[in-house]
Amino acid sequence: MKIGKLYQNKIWLAFSILLLSVLLISSVFSACAQPATISDEASGGFQTVQPEDIGLSSEKLNEIDTLIEADMAAQKINGAVLLVARNGKIAYFKNYGYRDNEKQSPMEKDSIFRVYSMTKSLTAVATAMLMEEGKLAFSDPVEKYIPSFKDIQVGEVSKDENDKYVVTMVPPSNVMTIQHLATHTSGLSGMLFPTPGIRELYIQAGMGNTGGLTNAEVCEKLATLPLVNDPGTQYIYGTSYDVLGRVIEVASGMPLDKFFEERIYKPLGMSDSGFRVTGEDVNRLVYLSPGWPLYIDVTDPNRKYLSGSGGTVSTTTDYARFAQMLLNGGEFEGKRLLKPETVSFITSDLLGPLGNRNDTAYPPGPGYGVGFDFYVRVDAANVDFPANVGEFCKDGAAGTIYWVDPKEDLIAVFMINSPVYGKYFRGLIQKMIYQSIID
Repeated sequence: MKIGKLYQNKIWLAFSILLLSVLLISSVFSACAQPATISDEASGGFQTVQPEDIGLSSEKLNEIDTLIEADMAAQKINGAVLLVARNGKIAYFKNYGYRDNEKQSPMEKDSIFRVYSMTKSLTAVATAMLMEEGKLAFSDPVEKYIPSFKDIQVGEVSKDENDKYVVTMVPPSNVMTIQHLATHTSGLSGMLFPTPGIRELYIQAGMGNTGGLTNAEVCEKLATLPLVNDPGTQYIYGTSYDVLGRVIEVASGMPLDKFFEERIYKPLGMSDSGFRVTGEDVNRLVYLSPGWPLYIDVTDPNRKYLSGSGGTVSTTTDYARFAQMLLNGGEFEGKRLLKPETVSFITSDLLGPLGNRNDTAYPPGPGYGVGFDFYVRVDAANVDFPANVGEFCKDGAAGTIYWVDPKEDLIAVFMINSPVYGKYFRGLIQKMIYQSIID
């Protein structure tokens, strides 16, 4: 009797253990069958799904692997990171090659890149935020915030009898406004696309070496230099956003880096973005040759010039959060930065006949207009992939780029540090992403 009961107890114990094991195994398989959740830190808070779940082809997206690996083998680039999301979910997120080829440091998904002119998108959003708060108006004259711009002149360039350039200063026919700055129609020139005659004045003023100056000091120099044309009459990719960054400081009462940090980075959870890289994060910074003319040492603690034009760093996931905010009409994860109608305005074509050009001085290229420095597609007639009118993007001089397509509910962020091949990849990667769309 006792032996029988003991035997029964052992049987029941064994059965209980077996049942518990089955339940545990079942729960593990159930968990593995689910896509990654928003707690996946490597994905920047985005849910990760199979491409086909959101209407993209895995086979087509994987062709990007083949392309990038071939270009790395050909030594066009050392490494890259690409993130593609649709309907707010990541379908494709991969890192390739090396962050530092010489040291054989692998590229990681959270590697930090200098994003150069993608900084302008932050400045554009900051400007729009201040407009919504009533701290500035797009029609305000720039001189309201930087009084020295009241005396700015237009430079009429001619040549003397010795074939030397002569610049005659004349008053502008239009007053420069905030919207002129935001759309690069201010008349301000720069060092990237200089105008003969006026270029020499920029060099004499030291505009090729401004790292030791503050934003305010740079603007004071610019106010003494001639415009290349009347405000509102021509698109010129110059120093407009350098000035706009200073306007943000004056209108908000905050240094530009603090405004970005408090008003954009923190609400959006962009924890790896800013103007400087310090401490252990330096080990995540992607190598860029110091010999490149546009090189910025983002590890220099003494760098004063924190430009609204191009000087920030970011990661692929950080910038994806910013791009998704724009796609969402100004909101991300319950934090609203802008109203939908404001986002719609600043990401629409505001150039009209001044844009959609095919010359080298027009960085957006044919088929694109410009909003608040967002390159907005206005013509899909001559594109060899199914691009959508209304899609907008912005790239950086070292090769980084992001796209936002409201019609397809799609964002993509592609990061490299290769000044030579940036524009090449801008068109090619975008084409391959669009060709992956299956519904």
